[in-house]
Amino acid sequence: MGGQIRVEPEDFQVDELPAYEACGEGEHLFIRVEKTDLSTPEVAQLLSKALRIGERNVSYAGLKDRRAVARQTFCVPSRVEALLPSIAIPRVKILDWKRHRNKLRTGHLAGNRFRIRIRGVVDAAAGRAVLDRLRTTGLPNYFGPQRFGGAGDNAAAGKALLRDPSPSPGETEARSGQPSTEAHRGVDWFRRKLYLSAFQSSLFNRALAERIRRGTFARALRGDVMRLESGALFVCEDVQADQARLERFEISPAGPLFGPKMLPAAGEVARAEEELLSEEGISIEDFRRGGGETQGGRRAYRLAVPGIELSAQGADAWLEFELPKGSYATVLLRELMDGDPR
Repeated sequence: MGGQIRVEPEDFQVDELPAYEACGEGEHLFIRVEKTDLSTPEVAQLLSKALRIGERNVSYAGLKDRRAVARQTFCVPSRVEALLPSIAIPRVKILDWKRHRNKLRTGHLAGNRFRIRIRGVVDAAAGRAVLDRLRTTGLPNYFGPQRFGGAGDNAAAGKALLRDPSPSPGETEARSGQPSTEAHRGVDWFRRKLYLSAFQSSLFNRALAERIRRGTFARALRGDVMRLESGALFVCEDVQADQARLERFEISPAGPLFGPKMLPAAGEVARAEEELLSEEGISIEDFRRGGGETQGGRRAYRLAVPGIELSAQGADAWLEFELPKGSYATVLLRELMDGDPR
């Protein structure tokens, strides 16, 4: 359907959906804020400065888009509660706060709700046709371009880390008191985790693209690892029965996040995954070098999008939908708009 997004920050609105509500008591304080044209780490830094606490004392469940109006929760020690009414941070509005017994940590969210303005729509009917198809087949659950860095080279850095068995700089220096190897020098724990995850994600995206190319994206294959909505996994043995469940969105094929603890597929599905690793010159054993960051797992190849709405407003359109955590609005927009909307 064409069009443009993020012409103005207000065109891209995100509401974080919490995994649970704060209970009202405890030594942690959940602060819900509305940020405009700021990244999540930038807001964390501004909060730490305004509340006179270290940045390590500010946590959040997930990263939200920078060029957007986003409402999300941050967590700080409850001892600073008295300061909240008096602080003023440009482009940050404090909506409310409440105490809780436990600290908010990465991943403690259910998902996100989006309301996005698409300006200069070329063909709204084409957009509606795409949405009809996605309601039937599901949305391809690609990792979005944000996963791979501005230059798109995070995955290559992750592969290089796996090929070099040296530990991370912190690990090396802690064990021996000596600097790490040249390949790892300057790669801190956060970036190491980011790069290794990006490499796993790139392999998943390739496996997903191959399913679409072969016309098996919304089909059950013998040997597929199937994922239930609960997250439980099993290997497909009865194709006919599992196909019926797949069409009802009770289950979905789950692609590889390679690592030693990943549940293996069987038959032709396993051979396709092994071929993908062989093309990269990597084995499952190589992922052991990533330690806790590359244990492996499975990710659904598709997502149900039953509640998505597209409404016209003159030459523009508003798109409203929800996605679970770990999925990307940019992937849906790419399907809808025919291009990379990043």
